[in-house]
Amino acid sequence: MSGHSKWAGIKHKKAIVDAKRGKAFTKVSKEITVAAKIGGGSPDMNARLRLAIEKAKEVNMPADNIKRAIMKGTGELPGVVYEETTYEGYGPGGVALIIEVMTDNKNRTVGEIRHTLTKHNGNMGETGCVSWMFKKKGYILVDKKALDEDTLMTYALDAGAEDFKNDPGEENYEITTAPMDFNTVKEALEKNNIKLSHAEVTMVPQNYIKLEGKEAEKMLRLMEALEDHDDVQNVYANFDIPDEIMAKMG
Repeated sequence: MSGHSKWAGIKHKKAIVDAKRGKAFTKVSKEITVAAKIGGGSPDMNARLRLAIEKAKEVNMPADNIKRAIMKGTGELPGVVYEETTYEGYGPGGVALIIEVMTDNKNRTVGEIRHTLTKHNGNMGETGCVSWMFKKKGYILVDKKALDEDTLMTYALDAGAEDFKNDPGEENYEITTAPMDFNTVKEALEKNNIKLSHAEVTMVPQNYIKLEGKEAEKMLRLMEALEDHDDVQNVYANFDIPDEIMAKMG
């Protein structure tokens, strides 16, 4: 999963940079509000909200902003009503794309997403055209310098992880879980004082399309353009791009 892990690391770094100009706050606030609306305002009783609050803390969102976002979700404060929707399509080289959005105006957002795809040599597809190529998984990265492979593997598998990978040349160990086991595994690792490089519930591709040269660069520009859109929460893609091209994005 080299393409997946490399992009996860880049996304994580970008979120910290984006926080400096407030863009990350907008996305995380939406996620907190929607999570609170669906599952209630208590993070102890609402795993999705708990994860959203953790993301907010990672990008140094002030506690008052977090509280306001929760109160908008529970109806204690007035707020915009966001609708969750998913678009599917293709990028350069036939790469499959799943784009998750939260918007207060679906017509505006779908038009803008379609325009972005077209501008970057992609196109919008029908619902279901690529989602079958992905599986929802818990996905955790741990820096290889943090601890030895055997100890981490034991902790992860004992806590209920599905798979553990140590790919040569990668900076991180990769742990995958069933979505329902993600929090259990994550919390078990944290209780053992293991620092996680990245942790999320994501859509993992079942196969990858290798891109090189100009096509790879076009694909990464498309990913950046999509993730830069205020309404886009997550973008999943099945590209595999050489490290040296990915590194330019880091």
